Amino acid sequence: MRVLIADKFEQSGRDRLQAAGFEVFYEPDLRDEALTDAIKRIEPDVLVVRSTRVTEPMLDAGPIKLVVRAGAGYNTIDVAAASRRGIYVSNCPGKNSIAVAELAFGLILALDRRIPDNVIELRQGRWNKKEFSKARGLYGRTLGLIGVGQIGREMIARAHAFGLKVIAWSRSLTPDKAAELGIERRAAPLEVARDADIVSVHVALTPETRGLIGADFFAAMRQGAYFINTSRGEVVDQQALLRAMREKGIRAGLDVYAEEPSAATGEFAAEIAREPNLYGTHHIGASTDQAQEAIAAETVRIIETFKETGKVPNVVNLAERTPATHTLIVRHRDRPGVLAHVLGAIRAAEINVQEMENIVFAGAEAAVARINLESAPPAEMLTRLRAENPDIIELSLLKL
Repeated sequence: MRVLIADKFEQSGRDRLQAAGFEVFYEPDLRDEALTDAIKRIEPDVLVVRSTRVTEPMLDAGPIKLVVRAGAGYNTIDVAAASRRGIYVSNCPGKNSIAVAELAFGLILALDRRIPDNVIELRQGRWNKKEFSKARGLYGRTLGLIGVGQIGREMIARAHAFGLKVIAWSRSLTPDKAAELGIERRAAPLEVARDADIVSVHVALTPETRGLIGADFFAAMRQGAYFINTSRGEVVDQQALLRAMREKGIRAGLDVYAEEPSAATGEFAAEIAREPNLYGTHHIGASTDQAQEAIAAETVRIIETFKETGKVPNVVNLAERTPATHTLIVRHRDRPGVLAHVLGAIRAAEINVQEMENIVFAGAEAAVARINLESAPPAEMLTRLRAENPDIIELSLLKL
């Protein structure tokens, strides 16, 4: 099985893939047409990427069966195009949670103590203790979280260590779960904006979260509050944030931006980057040695599991719900041709199979198949199947 790694990837992960018998092609600088050409040339079964965009022409360029995003998000991959081609898309959720939380808190501390400005002044030969002695301090302040997934939970632990009160909003956060986490739940993002001294955003980029943080959110924030985003730039209306920084004194710590260079180095001319109230980093939230080793190990596990079982851990593009309306349960003797006979009858009835599984009992004498169908099969078809095949022990139909 051939694996093309088209982004920076830890040596330990490459070594493990080679030791497992994979043919590994490591070309971390491929982008756009160059990557498409490489897929045509190498014909990989598996494509591994980090920040590199995976487009529909790339998916058409070779026999790719699985795309692994060596990281948490997968918005740089054309998931819809992959789904239309039956290509699995997988990711590595949670493996960089600690690294991102650490950076988010680094940005919070930098904003409060103005650490970058301190460093710049010292390097320029200026001593200005009078100016930089001004800081609010974090103890007793309120941290508001937008999103309480794995990264958000790492934020909670660190916030409590700093003596911060934590309030949060998440679609999945219930009052009971909030109490268990030792935080206060808010019913809407605007309530978090209104009640927090510091807001930190930790949501995945989805159609629902794109532009989630807009002008109304910043209008609700307190004058001079801190705003942290280490999730995805597209979650925030960047122009609205820029206005809030200028008009309300909002101070922002950003690791992600609305438009970022596709390469690891390049020009970055975004207006917000020159704003005095911004402390920005270069989308490095997951870029610690610890996080990258964990992500590499998880990527290898995904690929090995796919090779050995045909199943894909962390797959993101399987249907949550199919158009199936009925389940046909076939209890049968474990003999050749039994299921082929059943499927042939389903085909003759022009009914589409949505999902199916066959579970074999101990001793391999009997099995049960569950076949999800888009419509109910005719009763006479079931009667005929029972009569024609003595290896069918029982047939039953369930309406979903």
